[in-house]
Parts: sequence; structure tokens; C-alpha cells
Amino acid sequence: MQEIKEYIEQHKARFLEELFALLRFPSVSADPKYKGDVLKTAEFVAGKLAEAGADLVEVCPTAGYPIVYGEKLVDSSLPTVLVYGHYDVQPPDPLELWETPPFEPTVRDGKIFARGACDDKGQFYMHIKAFETMMNTHQLPCNIKFMIEGEEEVGSDNLGQFVKDNKTRLQADVVLISDTSMISMENPSLETGLRGLAYMGVEVVGPNRDLHSGVYGGAVANPATILCQMIASLHDENNHITIPGFYDGVIELSDDEKQALNEAPFDLEEYKKDLAVDDVWGEKGYSTLERTGTRPTLEVNGIWGGYTGPGAKTVLPSKAEAKISMRLVPGQDWQRISDLFKNHFESIAPKSVKVKVTAHHGGMPYVTPVDSVAFKAAFKAIEESFGKAPVPTRGGGSIPIVALFEQELNIKTVLMGFGLDSDNLHSPNEKYDIYNYYKGIETIPLFFKHFADLSK
Repeated sequence: MQEIKEYIEQHKARFLEELFALLRFPSVSADPKYKGDVLKTAEFVAGKLAEAGADLVEVCPTAGYPIVYGEKLVDSSLPTVLVYGHYDVQPPDPLELWETPPFEPTVRDGKIFARGACDDKGQFYMHIKAFETMMNTHQLPCNIKFMIEGEEEVGSDNLGQFVKDNKTRLQADVVLISDTSMISMENPSLETGLRGLAYMGVEVVGPNRDLHSGVYGGAVANPATILCQMIASLHDENNHITIPGFYDGVIELSDDEKQALNEAPFDLEEYKKDLAVDDVWGEKGYSTLERTGTRPTLEVNGIWGGYTGPGAKTVLPSKAEAKISMRLVPGQDWQRISDLFKNHFESIAPKSVKVKVTAHHGGMPYVTPVDSVAFKAAFKAIEESFGKAPVPTRGGGSIPIVALFEQELNIKTVLMGFGLDSDNLHSPNEKYDIYNYYKGIETIPLFFKHFADLSK
């Protein structure tokens, strides 16, 4: 490993500059105006894979944005690792809350501030640089394949078809993903599962036009008010979700699992201080760590209607809309939950308005087997790199395609992320510590070493 560390040290400035170049691409998959930039990002990633030493690199077209595929096949008798990541990013809005431009990476206090810095450009690019390092130090102990997509932030709509059409090409022994977080660099952790997701859009329509609130207010239903009432009714006084059947099939943690989860280092006061809140909120009877990793949730991601410009405009809006996401846990099927939500939300609408519910995208929850060779390899890699055994945790976020990999390719996934929950994912001023970036490049080769050794 000394050669690995020396190579990283010699090239760390270039590694950082290359990441900055990647972060400058505004690869926002949700907004068509960025289409050209998304396509340029795919070409950039393909070029860097080739430079790193991949024998085969392709920018594979889909019905949406392309998937970048690369491979280095050392020996068919050796195990194969399939690295997954995504080069698309969330929209940067609201722009006025960024301290520095979202697509001009800026370093402050040892942290890289840019959209995509942690999610997922900084994290997937660690794998390309780790691959380059292993190639140039002649320490790649098994086969490696890359599948870097450009639609993760909009639901990976076309990845499923790509996987189905390329099962032979994608054959591997494990999927390795860095798109998750650790507790901290002082307390490294390794995620053992992810929540699923059901993402919905709702629209409440009242009168056929905006109305004068003085002339019509109190006589005609206000869609914004009705929408707020409907959304508020989705939780009861214990913050329990009220959709009938929502919790059916939810797999509860055992007492031992709860105890192990809550033994993870966590400072509630520091948590509140970091978020500038006076208290936490959530389902009664569960700790914060349980709420964020092992319990299903329902959250409003955006809500709008009526006049929101400067000054006053006294209108009763003709419609109001919201985006709502539900994080799901083992035992819940995202399509079933989407149907339950739609049926319930439509059923509670008063006759004074019309309601439209649209299911956008979703994915299944996933749990990693902790007794697998791949998980043990990741555990040993982190322990060796950090000098401390990682704490097993459950991730609160979602990577919808993880369950797809198991279904279509019959392989398990290891979630070896190096981000932090405080990295402002999907928010203004997203960041990624430079230390974490280099630490990931250093740790990934250890995973390959231990995976190859344990697979013998």
C-alpha cells in the first residue's frame, strides 16, 4: 500500500484539478436547458476512464441521457467489481442562497463547495482515480467495470432497460457504490441498507381563474388552503402517517438491532445546533437515528400556488401544487405505496376542488448482507485505512436502482460512501471535504485487495 499512497501524494494536485473540471459542468438532468452540458459531462467521464487505463470505454445512448461504460478485464478467473455512480446533479436553486457560484468549485476551510461535489461527482470520481492508481502501481487485483449514469437524480428511468439489455456485459460479483455517507471521519461507518422512495406530484384546482380575494374570498374554496389542509392531515398527533395500509408489511427492527443502531456516535445537541433548530421532530416512540434510517416518512419537497412575487396581489389562486416524497423501508413496495397515496389523497379532497395526483418515480428499499465477502472486504478496508472499525448504519437516502441490480444481475451491493450528512446534499452550498476525497481514493484499493483475497 505504500506505493498506492506515494502515487496519490504525487498526483493529488492533478486529482483535485480534474474533479474541479468535472464539477464545472452544469449536468442538471431535471432541466432540459442543460442537455448539452449533461452530454458533455458524459464525454468527459468517458475520456477520464480511458486515460485511467480502461481497455474498453463506451458512451452508451439510452432514451434519455447516456450511460458511460468502461472495463478493465485482468483475468476471467478473478472476481469482478462493478462500480456504479452518476454524473448528473440536482438543480442548484435557489441560486441566491449560494455563497459562491454552484458550478465554479471553491475551496473554503478544506472543503470543496459546488453542486455535485459530494452527490455524486466527488464520490464516483474517487473510483476513477483509485483505478488509475491501481493501474499505475500494478496493483489491480481483480477485474473492474464502470457504469456511470446521467439520470439518477430524475429516477434512473432508462437504467433498468440498459441493465436488462446488457446482462452479460455487466456480469460481476458485487456492485460497489460510493453515493452515501459516514458518521464522520473520526467515526467511520459503513451503511448496511437504504430506504426506498415513492415521489409524487399533487395538484389542487378550484375556480377556472385567479379570483379577487375580496369579492370571492369566503365563498369559493381556496386551492392553496385546501392543499395545506390535505397535506396536514397526512400525519396524526404522533407524526404517524395516516394513509390506510401505509405501514402494512413494514419490517420492524429487533431489540438487538435497535440497540446496535443507537450505539452509533450521535450528539443530539450538536445535531440541533448544526441545523439551527430548537428541537427535533418525528414519529413518536423512535430515536432520531431510527427515524432517519429505519422508519418510513412522508415529506413535502415543494409547495406553491397563487402570487409569490414582490409586494401584494390579493388573489384567490385557481390552483396550488406540491411535490411529496415518501421514504420507504423493507417490507414496503414503492408502486403499492404510490397507489395507496393516490387513492387516499383523492378520497380526502372536498367537492369544492378537483385533485390530480401523479406518480413520478420511485425505488425499492435495500439491505446489504453483512456476512457477505464483499461487505467483509469493505469493513476491513475502512478499518485498515482509518485505523478504526466502521460502525454499521442504515442510510436514510435512496438509490432506487440498487434493488434492480439484485433483481436483474443477481448480485449484491456494497455501499461504501465517504460523504457526510452535513454536506448539504440537494441544498445550496453543497460541499465535500478534500480530505474525504483523498481518503476515498486511498481506501478503495484496499477494498479491491481484500475482496480478491477473501474471494479465493
